[in-house]
Amino acid sequence: MSAECNTILCRYHEIATKGNNRNMFEKCLMDHLQFLLKDIPGVKAKKVRGRVWVNLADGRNFSEAELGLVREKFLHAFGLETFSPGVMCRPDIDEIRGIVARTSPAYFEPRMASGQAVSFRIRANRSDKRFPLTSKDIEINLAEVIGGMYEHEKLRVDLEKADITVGCELREEFAFVFHETCRGPGGLPLGSNAPVLALLSGGIDSPVACYLMMKRGCRVDFITFHSAPYTPPETLSKVRGIVEHLSKFQGYGRLFACNLAPMQKLIRDKCQPRLRTVLYRRMMLRIAEAVARRRRRFALVTGDSIGQVASQTIININTINEAAKMVVLRPLVTMDKLEAIRIAERIGSFVLSKTQVPDSCTVFAPPSPATAAHLGIVLEDEENLGDYSALLEEIINGIEVF
Repeated sequence: MSAECNTILCRYHEIATKGNNRNMFEKCLMDHLQFLLKDIPGVKAKKVRGRVWVNLADGRNFSEAELGLVREKFLHAFGLETFSPGVMCRPDIDEIRGIVARTSPAYFEPRMASGQAVSFRIRANRSDKRFPLTSKDIEINLAEVIGGMYEHEKLRVDLEKADITVGCELREEFAFVFHETCRGPGGLPLGSNAPVLALLSGGIDSPVACYLMMKRGCRVDFITFHSAPYTPPETLSKVRGIVEHLSKFQGYGRLFACNLAPMQKLIRDKCQPRLRTVLYRRMMLRIAEAVARRRRRFALVTGDSIGQVASQTIININTINEAAKMVVLRPLVTMDKLEAIRIAERIGSFVLSKTQVPDSCTVFAPPSPATAAHLGIVLEDEENLGDYSALLEEIINGIEVF
């Protein structure tokens, strides 16, 4: 038995704390919800008094397949706190009772099949104070409907942890009946913050960092570094697969693929082996910043986590940061590996990241990289490179865009 649904109620939390620019956040959310559901003909989102309502232009019910797509897409609809599929109707108690009687079996009967009593509660929210019944009256009225549908021993009321909560939102213009509340990802809607450029490797952490930036309202473009011919084509193919997956959450994203090998060879030949990794990372930031400024991206993003690898100690992060004037954001900075893995598994990037292929950081990697490369020492060693500006520009101009 499929659930009847002609409307999706969308609730937000953090957006509600905004002041004079709240309308901008709400518009970003509605635009993104409509984008996520672009494959459903006639879908539209509208705002009514602190809620966003999604329905179909012709007023028809969502099909079972369409409702499945809504559930899938809204799990990653940034800015959305919770959502409830349900039925919108006239604000008339008899019509509401009829909808409760018609829609409840799809939720109650599968649970009753186990032979256990099903606990339920009614939650009514009456914003139209002119309606003749109070919220409590509505709850009692609808509980009587449920109680009259099934044998007494099959039901029990539980006001704290019910198996099923039957909700009723009653507005001046309409009423809405629902039986479930699904969690969204929270955060801020895409496009409500400035776009950024993320340094994306094939590892576990940087894709998670990208996802978390999207959750804060930023559209993300990506830059990755390879070292052809010292790294195989699979290095870039893997990252392209990760970008394709991450782009599902925001609709699109450009990938800039940069061959760092010429600069790595210069660093190998001119600088101390133990400083190579830090010097590589400084060059990556310089290149990424140049691309970001040309493409009007307003911050850089990395998957760094304090102390996770040699280049991510506090001292090394400070030394690497000095190479860029643009702000560098590190969403994972205090996370341990297991926390990052849990998010990667939830968003589906983990299975892509765990495929083993060489990356640019392993090329000419020293056996014992410095964990405390103080800035003065690194700047002094960097002087051994001479004037590398022409090489840097050549590398930037050779970037491929996907």
